[in-house]
Amino acid sequence: MDKRIYILMVISFIVGMVELIIGGILDLIATDLKIGLGKAGILITIYSFILGIVGPVLMVVTAKMERKRLTMIFLFLFLLGNVVTVGSPTYSMLFVGRIISAASASLLINLCLVMAASIADHKYRSRAIGIVSMGISASIVLGLPIGLILGNAFGWRAPFVLIILLTVLSMVGVYFFLSRVKPKPSIPIREQLATLKNRKIFFGQATTFLFLGGHTVLYAYFTPFLKEVMGFEGAMISIAYLIFGIAAVMGGGLGGIMGDRLGTKRTILIVAIAFSCAIFSVKFTIFSPVLFFIVMIIWGMLSWAMSPPMQSYLIEISPETSDIQQSLNNSSLHFGIAVGSLIGGVVIEHTSVGYNAIIGGIVVLLSIGTSLISMYSGLSSNKKNGNKHELMRREA
Repeated sequence: MDKRIYILMVISFIVGMVELIIGGILDLIATDLKIGLGKAGILITIYSFILGIVGPVLMVVTAKMERKRLTMIFLFLFLLGNVVTVGSPTYSMLFVGRIISAASASLLINLCLVMAASIADHKYRSRAIGIVSMGISASIVLGLPIGLILGNAFGWRAPFVLIILLTVLSMVGVYFFLSRVKPKPSIPIREQLATLKNRKIFFGQATTFLFLGGHTVLYAYFTPFLKEVMGFEGAMISIAYLIFGIAAVMGGGLGGIMGDRLGTKRTILIVAIAFSCAIFSVKFTIFSPVLFFIVMIIWGMLSWAMSPPMQSYLIEISPETSDIQQSLNNSSLHFGIAVGSLIGGVVIEHTSVGYNAIIGGIVVLLSIGTSLISMYSGLSSNKKNGNKHELMRREA
């Protein structure tokens, strides 16, 4: 495996980490800037929304630029966004910093995936993309606990100081170790969106959107949940996040194994149903920390067990547009995080964080419906076509 792939993995980890790193320090930001938790949660929503919508657009706009140079430019912009974030005296300036960071990160994540495929030998291409994807998923899982630990120890700005230092190191790595990469023709946005006219594809992408949305309704506000509902403080909160992060990383592997052994469709349904039950159960385990941790581990493992079988499923139903579907699925994931954090903020503002688990479970229930629609769309027409072909064969 080309070692430059690991530079791309590190970049994807750093830029992806900023998305949810703020989730563990929402209360610190809210207190410092004198805003509500729901308003602080919008900082996650705007970041995820921009990641989902701006990335594909920037890939088309910058299609003719040499990839190493483009990476350096947007790493600098990402650095600038985090510098603005660290120095923000007001919510408005912090909001601007998040926008700059998200816009640059949206292109960098897509660039890393594309360059990984270009750099790697053909026989290692899938593995190279998988390594970069692992950096993205790990950043989303680990970003929040990292932010929590540093934020509680040194203040809410400390996690972003770490991001600045890591970004500078990644720029040095790209400059000295990454060779020039020629651009490849990009697929117009219109052609990418046109694939969503297929009901199986549309509802498959909707499943990812709803699944991650339901998850984020609770996970984006997990710190206030642990404090206000569970009564945890300091070390216990850090332990909860550490256990959750380990479970989530393991869950990605579990989803891949299940997909290979049970098939993608069956795995998607099993994970969605079990995940919904796990989130619903969270609120009913608060009387026992031991029982809560057991359910939390199941929730954590299942939270990222959907990704591998869903990506394989999308490739199965549309192999000719597999690259497009992976890009759209990445956007669906971030849209889900954006909307989930927004819904979670509304729930907190109007009720209490204790209800986030129930609302999140309801959203995940909807993903079961969309997955069923995707899997069984067009079966009747396919059956008719099959009978027609069989009749023609017999007549012949």
